Amino acid sequence: MQIKKEMILKDIIAISGEPGLFRFIAQGKNSLIVEHLETKKRSSTFGSAKVSSLEDIAIFTDKEDIPLAKVFDLVYDKENGGPAVDGKIDGNKLKTWFEEVLPDYDKNKVYTSDIKKVAIWYNILHKLDLLVKEEPESKPAEEEVSRPEKPATTAPKKKKKPAAPKSEK
Repeated sequence: MQIKKEMILKDIIAISGEPGLFRFIAQGKNSLIVEHLETKKRSSTFGSAKVSSLEDIAIFTDKEDIPLAKVFDLVYDKENGGPAVDGKIDGNKLKTWFEEVLPDYDKNKVYTSDIKKVAIWYNILHKLDLLVKEEPESKPAEEEVSRPEKPATTAPKKKKKPAAPKSEK
């Protein structure tokens, strides 16, 4: 049985109005400390900025919402592990490409700008070799039965002599 791996998008975020993707580093008092994935430049973004974790983003389909990680899996499979189309190409070509990736996406709710972001974000992660897949945790029934270990035998500890009381002066 082949176990399907899933993309890991933990700690990767998009900030509205900022180009590219960022890695979450730490949380300050009123801000987030982030690192731009491509430039490695660290900066802070304030609580008023709209920050979206890629892990929380989903694409609307006719049936159910598909997490972005699964959409990236589909792009990866379609492109045979290579880069996706350029996100800056004509909108109609982008829609045609995305329909090949996810045929049942909701054409009324998923805009061309959303498809453009998917292609651009995928290409950034691909270029930086961050399209890492994680195996789902195995079930306890599949794990090997471990034998109880024999308790280690140790030599009895020698008792220390009590310290002599200190005299007061």
